[in-house]
Amino acid sequence: MKIFRSREFRADRAWGALDIACMNGITTRLHWTDQPYHWHVNDGEEVFAVLDGRVEMHYREGGERRRVMLEAGDVFFAGIGCEHVAHPQGEARILVIEREGSV
Repeated sequence: MKIFRSREFRADRAWGALDIACMNGITTRLHWTDQPYHWHVNDGEEVFAVLDGRVEMHYREGGERRRVMLEAGDVFFAGIGCEHVAHPQGEARILVIEREGSV
């Protein structure tokens, strides 16, 4: 049994992560960042939950670029083939659940 205090977590680099669990090939990781990621498509589905801070998520849907502001408590689901990139607005802590080894 472990307790993770997400608001206390800070990585030494943008998108640094704390591994929480790997269950049947699905990882749960806590990320800290203050910098955007890069456009990517995961190797499977991804659940992206903002625990602390704000993140502007950019994504492409039907060939059109869109964006949405995610606040603490919001969850973004990237289905198979969803191209996306996260832009934190200052510091953010994000829980990411995805296939092990995914981009």
